[in-house]
Parts: sequence; structure tokens; C-alpha cells
Amino acid sequence: MMRRPYSPAALSAALLPLLFAACSTSPAGAAGQRTVSAGESFSIAHGERVSLADRGTLRYVKLVNDSRCPPDVRCVWAGDAEVEFEWTPAAGGAQSFVLHTGRGDRSKDLDGQRVTLESLARGPEPEARLKLDAAAP
Repeated sequence: MMRRPYSPAALSAALLPLLFAACSTSPAGAAGQRTVSAGESFSIAHGERVSLADRGTLRYVKLVNDSRCPPDVRCVWAGDAEVEFEWTPAAGGAQSFVLHTGRGDRSKDLDGQRVTLESLARGPEPEARLKLDAAAP
């Protein structure tokens, strides 16, 4: 008599997690990206791309410069961090721009939408907190 190496119950138990993982869905938009709506504040990590309500995309490219005063240190000037983003409209080519935490532009109009840098974490690839609003007419 030939013995099966695995019982049907054991095989089912081993494959069940794979089945659930294959059937799960993500709350992301096109190409596995989160979709951000007007009026929403959101965090974005270095290298991450999000879909905007107008079907464009916004990508966090890099931290360009960070001269902010370190935490728990008394400084004469608070400093500034400069972050580069790339916006790609639904129809058109990619456009790079920078936002600042201190001196310089904290907001950028993107064809009827305005993105504002609300805060920036610390570190070599800090997470950014942005807000997307309808641009002022």
C-alpha cells in the first residue's frame, strides 16, 4: 500500500493562507497606488507615488537639503528643509518642483489643485505630511 506524503486536510491548511492572500484587495488606486482626494492630509514616504483625484500622480523624489535645527538644540534660526516632488498630470509630461519647511514655497498649484507641505519628519529619507486642496481661483 502506497502512503500519501500529505493528507488532504494538511494540504488544505497549508494552501488556505495563500488563497486568502491572492484574493485580498488593496485600497489603492491605479497601479497599486493610494488615491488622495481634495481636502485630505496624507503622509508620503521617500520614493512613494500617490494618485490624485484629477488622475494625475505625485511622487516624493528626494530630500534636497535639510538645514533645520536639530531637536533639543537651541538655534538662532530654525532652518529649512527642501523636498523635491514630481507631478505628472493625467495628460502630459512629468514636472519637478520643491517645497520648503521654512523659507521658500510650502505650496504648489497643480492645475486646479494645491499641494502643501505640512510637516517633514527627521532623517535621511524623512516621511512628508502633505495636504491636497482645491487651488484658489
